[in-house]
Amino acid sequence: MIRYWRTVAVSFAAVLSVASVGIVRAEPPDKTVKSGAASCARPDFRVVLDVGHTAKSPGAKSARGADEFDFNLRLAKQIDQALLEAGFTKTVLMVTAGPGIRSMYARVARANELSANLLLSVHHDSVPDRFLEKWDYNGKPKTFSDRFKGHSIFVSDGNPDPKDSLLFGSMLGQQLKARGLQYTPHYTESFMGRWQRTLLDADAGVYRYDTLFVLKKTQLPAVLLEAGSIANRDEELVMASPERQQLISAAVVNAVDSFCAAQSHKPAQQIAQHSKTRHVLSAHSHQRARERTGNAKLLTPVAQSIFDIH
Repeated sequence: MIRYWRTVAVSFAAVLSVASVGIVRAEPPDKTVKSGAASCARPDFRVVLDVGHTAKSPGAKSARGADEFDFNLRLAKQIDQALLEAGFTKTVLMVTAGPGIRSMYARVARANELSANLLLSVHHDSVPDRFLEKWDYNGKPKTFSDRFKGHSIFVSDGNPDPKDSLLFGSMLGQQLKARGLQYTPHYTESFMGRWQRTLLDADAGVYRYDTLFVLKKTQLPAVLLEAGSIANRDEELVMASPERQQLISAAVVNAVDSFCAAQSHKPAQQIAQHSKTRHVLSAHSHQRARERTGNAKLLTPVAQSIFDIH
């Protein structure tokens, strides 16, 4: 969720220390599924579904006090199942553990190791604290904001492949729109302050958010989906429903299929070059991590993170 993050003071050693990343399914089920697009080799196309936040750093609170992480995990599992049933049998559901900053590094490193074609980070939105109002739910004080509702899609120009990231983001936005879902336009408004974003695709609802860590540091096309606002009391209930989760999952499957087909039209040499670049960057990243960890005692604290956490 897009929200205010306090200044973070941690050492590089703490940031780069090992955090566990769980792959929910070690091997996909062995089943034959008919492909809906002949030009897309679904069994060979790998999607990484990044479950936003962790159980220890659960993200935003819903209007009724539920953790964003729980919403993210439920929706990501539904998307994972839909992709598997559609024949994308290499799909990886990635669940990260530990504190927020450590988990960011862990999830990016794991995604870069998987030789994937696409990363989709699954989140649910809230609002900046100044927009929150107080109410009582089940006799307990909670906060909410019914001011905004709808999904939003983010890509980073700092990603090594911003063009393809935007392509998939637009495909996903169009699929959500075709199912009657509307994106929230409030990120374009000046009252959002530091959370104001440039709208790259006004029809599909794709925003540019360059400093999102998981988008910028992942060495493959990457998109972050805020599936809806759980700070909104009505939308929270909708987002918890199986019907909405299935609707979003179907949109993701169709968007992935279209993106896969578009990628298959690229020259083999270009695809191989992108794969080689990702491998070299990932290896370089791991080498730097090992060097920093080995010299942990010599490192000075970082005064402030230059990335936004999701």
